[in-house]
Amino acid sequence: MDRRQRKTRNAIFTAFSALLERKCYSSVTVQDIIDEADIGRSTFYSHFETKDELLRAMCTDIFDHVFSEDIMTEAEHDFSHNSSFRDRITHILYHLREKQQSISGLFIGECGEVFIRYFKEYLYHVFDAHISVSSNIPRDYAADMAVSSFAGTVRWWMRDNGSHSPEEVSAYFFECTGVLSQS
Repeated sequence: MDRRQRKTRNAIFTAFSALLERKCYSSVTVQDIIDEADIGRSTFYSHFETKDELLRAMCTDIFDHVFSEDIMTEAEHDFSHNSSFRDRITHILYHLREKQQSISGLFIGECGEVFIRYFKEYLYHVFDAHISVSSNIPRDYAADMAVSSFAGTVRWWMRDNGSHSPEEVSAYFFECTGVLSQS
Protein backbone atom coordinates (compact mmCIF):
# COMPACT_ATOMS: atom_id res chain seq x y z
CA MET A 1 0.00 0.00 0.00
CA ASP A 2 1.51 3.34 -0.99
CA ARG A 3 1.60 6.45 1.20
CA ARG A 4 -1.51 8.00 -0.38
CA GLN A 5 -3.54 4.81 0.15
CA ARG A 6 -2.38 4.54 3.79
CA LYS A 7 -3.34 8.19 4.36
CA THR A 8 -6.81 7.62 2.89
CA ARG A 9 -7.29 4.40 4.86
CA ASN A 10 -6.30 6.20 8.08
CA ALA A 11 -8.74 9.02 7.28
CA ILE A 12 -11.51 6.45 6.86
CA PHE A 13 -10.58 4.75 10.17
CA THR A 14 -10.47 8.10 11.97
CA ALA A 15 -13.80 9.18 10.52
CA PHE A 16 -15.43 5.87 11.40
CA SER A 17 -14.10 6.02 14.98
CA ALA A 18 -15.34 9.59 15.40
CA LEU A 19 -18.78 8.65 14.10
CA LEU A 20 -19.00 5.66 16.45
CA GLU A 21 -18.38 7.97 19.39
CA ARG A 22 -21.43 10.03 18.37
CA LYS A 23 -23.79 7.50 16.77
CA CYS A 24 -24.69 3.85 17.09
CA TYR A 25 -23.17 1.49 14.55
CA SER A 26 -26.43 0.74 12.73
CA SER A 27 -27.04 4.47 12.25
CA VAL A 28 -23.67 5.12 10.64
CA THR A 29 -23.92 5.03 6.86
CA VAL A 30 -21.24 4.85 4.21
CA GLN A 31 -22.30 8.38 3.25
CA ASP A 32 -21.61 9.51 6.84
CA ILE A 33 -18.15 7.97 6.67
CA ILE A 34 -17.22 9.52 3.34
CA ASP A 35 -18.53 12.92 4.46
CA GLU A 36 -16.55 12.74 7.72
CA ALA A 37 -13.39 11.51 5.96
CA ASP A 38 -13.88 14.04 3.13
CA ILE A 39 -13.40 11.45 0.41
CA GLY A 40 -15.42 10.30 -2.57
CA ARG A 41 -17.72 7.29 -2.63
CA SER A 42 -15.54 5.44 -5.15
CA THR A 43 -12.52 6.06 -2.92
CA PHE A 44 -14.30 4.43 0.02
CA TYR A 45 -15.35 1.45 -2.08
CA SER A 46 -11.84 1.03 -3.48
CA HIS A 47 -10.76 0.33 0.11
CA PHE A 48 -13.82 -1.44 1.59
CA GLU A 49 -16.85 -3.17 0.11
CA THR A 50 -19.07 -2.58 3.15
CA LYS A 51 -19.20 -0.86 6.52
CA ASP A 52 -18.86 -4.31 8.15
CA GLU A 53 -15.68 -4.95 6.17
CA LEU A 54 -14.38 -1.57 7.38
CA LEU A 55 -15.08 -2.60 10.99
CA ARG A 56 -13.26 -5.91 10.52
CA ALA A 57 -10.28 -4.19 8.86
CA MET A 58 -10.14 -1.64 11.65
CA CYS A 59 -10.15 -4.42 14.25
CA THR A 60 -7.46 -6.34 12.38
CA ASP A 61 -5.32 -3.23 12.11
CA ILE A 62 -5.61 -2.53 15.84
CA PHE A 63 -5.15 -6.13 16.94
CA ASP A 64 -2.22 -6.92 14.65
CA HIS A 65 -0.32 -4.19 16.45
CA VAL A 66 -1.64 -4.84 19.96
CA PHE A 67 -1.05 -8.61 19.77
CA SER A 68 2.29 -8.47 17.97
CA GLU A 69 4.64 -11.28 18.94
CA ASP A 70 7.60 -8.90 18.85
CA ILE A 71 7.63 -6.91 22.07
CA MET A 72 9.95 -3.97 21.69
CA THR A 73 11.01 -1.13 23.93
CA GLU A 74 8.45 1.63 23.68
CA ALA A 75 8.37 5.17 24.99
CA GLU A 76 5.73 4.63 27.68
CA HIS A 77 6.61 1.07 28.68
CA ASP A 78 9.25 -1.60 28.18
CA PHE A 79 8.27 -5.25 28.27
CA SER A 80 10.97 -6.38 25.85
CA HIS A 81 12.85 -8.28 28.59
CA ASN A 82 9.78 -9.61 30.38
CA SER A 83 8.43 -12.89 29.16
CA SER A 84 5.77 -13.94 31.65
CA PHE A 85 2.17 -14.25 30.53
CA ARG A 86 1.15 -11.61 33.05
CA ASP A 87 3.69 -9.22 31.49
CA ARG A 88 2.25 -9.99 28.05
CA ILE A 89 -1.28 -9.21 29.26
CA THR A 90 -0.08 -5.97 30.87
CA HIS A 91 1.68 -5.06 27.62
CA ILE A 92 -1.55 -5.64 25.68
CA LEU A 93 -3.36 -3.37 28.15
CA TYR A 94 -0.79 -0.60 27.58
CA HIS A 95 -1.46 -0.77 23.84
CA LEU A 96 -5.20 -0.70 24.36
CA ARG A 97 -4.83 2.33 26.63
CA GLU A 98 -2.75 4.08 23.95
CA LYS A 99 -5.54 3.42 21.44
CA GLN A 100 -8.33 4.06 23.95
CA GLN A 101 -9.57 7.26 22.33
CA SER A 102 -9.98 5.62 18.94
CA ILE A 103 -11.41 2.30 20.16
CA SER A 104 -13.54 3.19 23.19
CA GLY A 105 -16.61 3.62 20.97
CA LEU A 106 -15.96 0.18 19.55
CA PHE A 107 -15.95 -1.50 22.97
CA ILE A 108 -18.89 0.35 24.37
CA GLY A 109 -21.14 1.10 21.43
CA GLU A 110 -23.60 -1.01 19.50
CA CYS A 111 -20.86 -2.61 17.43
CA GLY A 112 -19.20 -3.68 20.67
CA GLU A 113 -20.35 -7.27 20.28
CA VAL A 114 -18.78 -7.51 16.83
CA PHE A 115 -15.60 -5.84 18.08
CA ILE A 116 -15.46 -8.13 21.14
CA ARG A 117 -15.89 -11.18 18.88
CA TYR A 118 -12.87 -10.12 16.79
CA PHE A 119 -10.96 -9.26 19.97
CA LYS A 120 -11.64 -12.73 21.37
CA GLU A 121 -10.34 -14.38 18.19
CA TYR A 122 -6.96 -12.79 18.87
CA LEU A 123 -7.12 -13.52 22.59
CA TYR A 124 -7.59 -17.26 22.03
CA HIS A 125 -4.20 -17.39 20.31
CA VAL A 126 -2.50 -15.47 23.11
CA PHE A 127 -4.16 -17.43 25.93
CA ASP A 128 -3.90 -20.93 24.44
CA ALA A 129 -0.51 -21.93 25.85
CA HIS A 130 -1.33 -20.55 29.29
CA ILE A 131 -4.49 -22.45 30.13
CA SER A 132 -3.92 -24.94 32.94
CA VAL A 133 -6.89 -26.96 34.10
CA SER A 134 -7.63 -29.96 36.24
CA SER A 135 -8.68 -33.17 34.54
CA ASN A 136 -12.39 -32.59 35.20
CA ILE A 137 -12.65 -29.22 33.38
CA PRO A 138 -12.63 -29.27 29.57
CA ARG A 139 -9.71 -27.20 28.24
CA ASP A 140 -11.86 -25.42 25.63
CA TYR A 141 -14.32 -24.42 28.36
CA ALA A 142 -11.51 -23.01 30.51
CA ALA A 143 -10.09 -21.13 27.50
CA ASP A 144 -13.50 -19.66 26.68
CA MET A 145 -14.01 -18.55 30.29
CA ALA A 146 -10.54 -16.93 30.47
CA VAL A 147 -10.89 -15.14 27.13
CA SER A 148 -14.43 -13.96 27.91
CA SER A 149 -13.32 -12.77 31.33
CA PHE A 150 -10.41 -10.78 29.90
CA ALA A 151 -12.59 -9.26 27.16
CA GLY A 152 -15.09 -8.27 29.86
CA THR A 153 -12.28 -6.84 31.97
CA VAL A 154 -11.13 -4.66 29.08
CA ARG A 155 -14.69 -3.54 28.37
CA TRP A 156 -15.10 -2.57 32.05
CA TRP A 157 -11.79 -0.71 31.94
CA MET A 158 -12.79 1.21 28.80
CA ARG A 159 -16.13 2.18 30.35
CA ASP A 160 -14.17 3.38 33.38
CA ASN A 161 -12.09 5.57 31.00
CA GLY A 162 -8.93 3.65 31.84
CA SER A 163 -8.69 5.17 35.31
CA HIS A 164 -6.73 2.15 36.56
CA SER A 165 -3.20 1.45 35.35
CA PRO A 166 -2.52 -1.53 33.07
CA GLU A 167 -0.65 -3.16 35.96
CA GLU A 168 -3.68 -2.79 38.25
CA VAL A 169 -6.09 -4.18 35.66
CA SER A 170 -3.76 -7.11 34.99
CA ALA A 171 -3.57 -7.81 38.74
CA TYR A 172 -7.38 -7.67 39.05
CA PHE A 173 -7.76 -10.07 36.14
CA PHE A 174 -5.27 -12.65 37.39
CA GLU A 175 -6.64 -12.48 40.92
CA CYS A 176 -10.13 -13.26 39.60
CA THR A 177 -9.12 -16.07 37.23
CA GLY A 178 -7.59 -19.29 38.38
CA VAL A 179 -7.16 -21.20 35.10
CA LEU A 180 -4.23 -19.19 33.80
CA SER A 181 -0.60 -19.71 34.58
CA GLN A 182 1.06 -16.33 35.05
CA SER A 183 4.45 -17.43 33.77
